[in-house]
Amino acid sequence: MLSFDDALKSLLDAALPVVEIRQLPLEACVGRVLAAAQVARVNVPSLDNSAMDGYAVRCQEIAAALTSGQGLPVSQRIPAGTVGEPLQPGSVARIFTGAPVPPGADAVLMQEECTVIQDSAWVGFARAPRSGENIRRIGEDMQSGAEILPMGVRLRAQEVALAAAGGLAQLPVYRRLRVALLLTGSELVEPGQPLPPGGVYDSNRYALRGQLEALGCDVRVAGHVSDNFEATRAALLELAANNDLVISSGGVSVGEEDHVKAAVESIGQLAMWKVAIKPGKPLAFGEISAAGKKVWFVGLPGNPVSSFITFATLVRPFILKLQGVAQVAPRRFLLPAGFARKSDALRTEFLRARLDAEGRLELFANQSSAVVTSLTWSDGLVHLPPGNSVNPGDLLSFIPFSEMN
Repeated sequence: MLSFDDALKSLLDAALPVVEIRQLPLEACVGRVLAAAQVARVNVPSLDNSAMDGYAVRCQEIAAALTSGQGLPVSQRIPAGTVGEPLQPGSVARIFTGAPVPPGADAVLMQEECTVIQDSAWVGFARAPRSGENIRRIGEDMQSGAEILPMGVRLRAQEVALAAAGGLAQLPVYRRLRVALLLTGSELVEPGQPLPPGGVYDSNRYALRGQLEALGCDVRVAGHVSDNFEATRAALLELAANNDLVISSGGVSVGEEDHVKAAVESIGQLAMWKVAIKPGKPLAFGEISAAGKKVWFVGLPGNPVSSFITFATLVRPFILKLQGVAQVAPRRFLLPAGFARKSDALRTEFLRARLDAEGRLELFANQSSAVVTSLTWSDGLVHLPPGNSVNPGDLLSFIPFSEMN
């Protein structure tokens, strides 16, 4: 069996990003992967502007007005979106948030620290401002020509907003990865249908589809395939014809009714089979030849927790790299254990855990690979290397599920 680290390295070494690039308007870019670095087309702010509603002033004149006990006249009014005239000596300008600071002014005093006199024609002051106070300087946020988005970033609402602020109307993104999902097992029954003796409702279809769609994949879900070699082989060939990646669930172990491994090897090859992880040992990786091209194949275990965790820890990084994402590893956090446990001596373990009221990690009581309730109870996974026993208070590597979307 391959170690977890070697398996992950093999997957990432094999992954090459899709080559097709699309130019999309900003409103269509959330969830896509940026195919080229982007630079700002403008300075942001484009001019020195006010960070407050208040009065644009000369600091020296305000200090003198405070000494004399007099106010200063308001010489102009500058709303956002307009440009004022140079500030007349011995006066202030009424100014609003985002409006350009007029030439000659060196601070903005917020309106709460000013007193309006004579129907807003004059203003008194509570204190003298510091030079530069409440002024946002030109290019303070971003400068024209500076890189604002690196190649390979997954675009969230934040990145799209940044592109808009920098004057970009569209972005080059990689096309969506086409992924076909094949569910195997004669025992599988669609939810909502009567459950016959020995039948199992298919939860993997919904978990895997959700995980793939969260990564921005174009997902095509095939129907159930019974435990039959020819039916499995035919389904794999059909799905490989129009997709970049085929993922199957179930049928990759060594039982007499497990036909996925043999079916893949009859139309392609496997580069990986069995990984030293728990849960999830029967994981297959290779390629299928169909319609004159080669398509990636990943075979996941059939047990629902094994399928979910092997996807999250191994297949997710592989897919992200295929999509062109530069940073594929999820963030990990060192958190104290609130439990004791002896580790498997041979396999890397991913334990379902959550934070207790004291900020310590607690484990779901039943770590079986078939207990789906453990996935909703937990906040994420403890990554435990082979042979590492745990004592209360030990710092453990914890990956929140929120980091694996």
